[in-house]
Amino acid sequence: MIIKGNKELKDHYHKLCSGDMFIGTISSNHMKSFMLIDLLERNVNCLPSPLSQILNSSKAAQALILRDWMLPHTCVIRRRTDLVETINTYNKNGIGAVVSKENHLHCGYGVRRWDTIETLYSFTAMSESSYPFVVQPFMENFTDIRVIIVEDYIEAYSRYNPNNFRMNISAGGSSHPYELEKEQKEFCYAIMKRSRFPFAHIDLMITENGNKYLSEIALNGGIKGASISREELDKKKQDLLEKLAKKLIKD
Repeated sequence: MIIKGNKELKDHYHKLCSGDMFIGTISSNHMKSFMLIDLLERNVNCLPSPLSQILNSSKAAQALILRDWMLPHTCVIRRRTDLVETINTYNKNGIGAVVSKENHLHCGYGVRRWDTIETLYSFTAMSESSYPFVVQPFMENFTDIRVIIVEDYIEAYSRYNPNNFRMNISAGGSSHPYELEKEQKEFCYAIMKRSRFPFAHIDLMITENGNKYLSEIALNGGIKGASISREELDKKKQDLLEKLAKKLIKD
């Protein structure tokens, strides 16, 4: 049985068994992880992969699993103890301003800058609901790049906002086409391989000395600076999922 879309998944959920397939992303944020684990345990194939769907909806999960591609000293703060330990690490390494990323907010709305990590601690100490979140050093000068990848289709553009450190175009930024270097492409494909993303919208930070770091990754995202249309991009994604599904069935 091949299930496409959330309505069909809901209708046939308890009938699915080993070898069946679900093509689509689970829309229920509160139940997503439980459903994906259940489908995995029942050997139901999922496209996009369960791992990519979990990472897509959680910045904390991304920082946990994809930390090696991110800025040094990027941490997942799960509880107060983690933050206290990170204070020690940041102070030991002379890190001043920091950025926190709220777990489920998008479009830059959950990104906040703090003058010191102690300021961040003072704010979060009064609210257990703040956890989990991501904290990393604040990077002053870098080029913000959005990369869109669907199989062999790859497009990139830079984003810039002189009035806001959040470079998102939705926050008032502008964009310009960007030519990725070979190593930057390989960097993106390596991230996708580790996180099992069949296609991706990847945000990169390119420093003045050419170092590259992952900011975040998503299965879907804004394309205001891209030349491809939403309709064309969605078709490429769906065609790839159908292609992967046929390969799984054949194997």
